[in-house]
Amino acid sequence: MEEQLLDWAIELQALAQAGLAYTKDPFDQERFERIRTIATEILAVQSPLPSLKLRELFATESGYPTPKLDTRAAIFSENKILLVQEKNGLWSLPGGWVDFDQSIKENTVKETLEETGLQVKPAKVIAIQDRNKHNLPRYAYSVCKVFVECELLGGDFVENI
Repeated sequence: MEEQLLDWAIELQALAQAGLAYTKDPFDQERFERIRTIATEILAVQSPLPSLKLRELFATESGYPTPKLDTRAAIFSENKILLVQEKNGLWSLPGGWVDFDQSIKENTVKETLEETGLQVKPAKVIAIQDRNKHNLPRYAYSVCKVFVECELLGGDFVENI
């Protein structure tokens, strides 16, 4: 039941966000704001966070709702793969959110350099993944993860914060 409530809340929030982006009618704007509030209230039933905090996290985006884009560099060497340790202690491929002015290739190079000190050349996309289908906890927004196999060009590994 918790999954179903989350699914409904996410769908209602996306519908409200799209409606707010395109409607010119003030009465429809009011209705879409109410739908957005209901979506937040559905989440509040399952969350220890107060409704105001949930709204800040979940219902402040504007424009047409689209997935966020994340890139990850897969760097193989001698039957090993490079991983970086995240702030939460877990390990992952180097990468992160694609900046608005970056291509997937440019972002993969930038994130790898920032997180490892290593220079890479992206070779090919090896996987594209819907984050919520493969990772927990689910996010209240969609993330498209693009995994890029990279060739190591050089640099010295530098520990990153």
